[in-house]
Amino acid sequence: MIQQKKPLHSCLHLLVFALVGFGCTKELAPPSNSTSSKLIELESPAFRVLDASSGFTFEHSFGDERRYWIPETITGGGALFDYDGDGDLDIYCVQAGGDCGGDRSNAPPNQLFRNEGNLTFTNVTEIAGVGDRQYGLGACCADVDGDGDIDLFVCNRGPDILYLNNGDGTFTEAAENPGFSKDGVTASAAFRDLDGDGLPELYATQYIQWSPEKELKCGTGLGQDYCAPANYNAPAPDRLFKNLGGGRFKDISEEAGLRSSYGNGLGVVIGDFNLDGAADIYVANDGSPNQLWIQQGDLRFVDKAVETGCAVNMMGVAEAGMGVQAADVDADGDLDLFMTHIRNETNTWYRNDGGIFTDATISTGLARYSRDSTGFGMGYFDFDHDGLLDLYVANGKVIRTQASTPGVDPYAEPDQLFKGAPNSRFVEVKPTGGWQQTSPHTSRGAAFGDLDSDGDIDILVFNCGGPATLLINEHAAPNSSVVLRLVDQRGIDAEGGRVTAKIGDQKIHRVATRHYSYCVSNSPELHIGLGSAALLSDIRVHWPNGDISEHADISAGSRVTITQP
Repeated sequence: MIQQKKPLHSCLHLLVFALVGFGCTKELAPPSNSTSSKLIELESPAFRVLDASSGFTFEHSFGDERRYWIPETITGGGALFDYDGDGDLDIYCVQAGGDCGGDRSNAPPNQLFRNEGNLTFTNVTEIAGVGDRQYGLGACCADVDGDGDIDLFVCNRGPDILYLNNGDGTFTEAAENPGFSKDGVTASAAFRDLDGDGLPELYATQYIQWSPEKELKCGTGLGQDYCAPANYNAPAPDRLFKNLGGGRFKDISEEAGLRSSYGNGLGVVIGDFNLDGAADIYVANDGSPNQLWIQQGDLRFVDKAVETGCAVNMMGVAEAGMGVQAADVDADGDLDLFMTHIRNETNTWYRNDGGIFTDATISTGLARYSRDSTGFGMGYFDFDHDGLLDLYVANGKVIRTQASTPGVDPYAEPDQLFKGAPNSRFVEVKPTGGWQQTSPHTSRGAAFGDLDSDGDIDILVFNCGGPATLLINEHAAPNSSVVLRLVDQRGIDAEGGRVTAKIGDQKIHRVATRHYSYCVSNSPELHIGLGSAALLSDIRVHWPNGDISEHADISAGSRVTITQP
């Protein structure tokens, strides 16, 4: 069933430098048949930075001074979600300031900003009751108890927190979850109904078995610096929690098979990678082989990353995996994988061919653009509405490459925007006009969603030790996209629902999910640019329970809710 609304009219640092300020394109080198290193130049701004007059004023901190403790390198996330059910996206920001290993009573709290419409925000943290003061890393969202509103899970160094939404603008911390109180370093997390009972399970990556007493001292010729995770030799097993209902969860990690493979887990995505109808789990590990947990049934999993080709890169080397997304970039009907990595490695694209993966990064043209940067948050989206997926990557160093200068963040790097081209290729957009930030930050999480409800995707970038940056998409292409929301029969967002459709003769395959990028939760709505096409046609929805429904064509400029029949 379709409900059609009125047409649309229209701890490291952030940087969103050059990529914003793009609009109509002027290609300096044809990206579809050339691997030229020239950039695409845009003639008019496509993004603007929302200023403090909007009321959104979050400043991330990891304390009064750097201790060079490893949790400082990975903090910086949050969530875009409609906590009050008024139809627009609110913002939750995770904080880290204060003593990472000691008393947290005076640490700055996480913050929740309510979207008042017209891109104005109000800090409602105290009223909502979500000001957790643990050393925060990230957050994820879902309706965990099936009551129709969105709940909030906070990933911490130390006890994690599950806030249950009361439906009246306030939250209550869930009780009776001893697994959440374990001492760990939880980076990213994702919810998905893995056993078909209508309640989402929770997967939480664990970065390292760490405590202040285990901290090491490392450095380079430039002085003290952060240690790599391999120095600690303490990879941590990830955690899988079975949803028992009512906000209660049980740790089933061991019986699910997760103790068979350890890693330094950061990013996580969930999807059906072998198209057998069951949801699988992919984890990007920092400096250790990645894991692809293929579901065997009955909430049991086996790591198949090595035999399917997505554990290491084409050279057989494990890379520093941070952010990750599963998306059908080559439009062949299965989920490919993209991961961000550290400087001197390339960000990596694994092409999926029937459940077997190939490191095809070079063919995308992305290898040259990422070798000099350290990527964290990322996301595919169509910023210019031409029907091809574009790509944003948030960058920030973990190791200094030059001596520190007073007042200058030595870990800051510019973020990058890539324009998609045919044949799964991408070319970086030249940092030209429209970008209002004078210097880059140390970026970590990047969250994606339509904060002004105008039919295009905006970007929220979390900067480690700096201000969060909200990039508002102002590309001049009104009525050239369709926005879809998939909900089940209860009216709850159908996490993992897939849409296949056509834009003219071009077939697309998109997945509705909150869970990708790095340490963030995103909007589950699907934004599909149509270019010059008037319709999104041949629409089929593959629901998480295996059902398939077909739907009538949808006109450009429409925002549509599709309810599972």
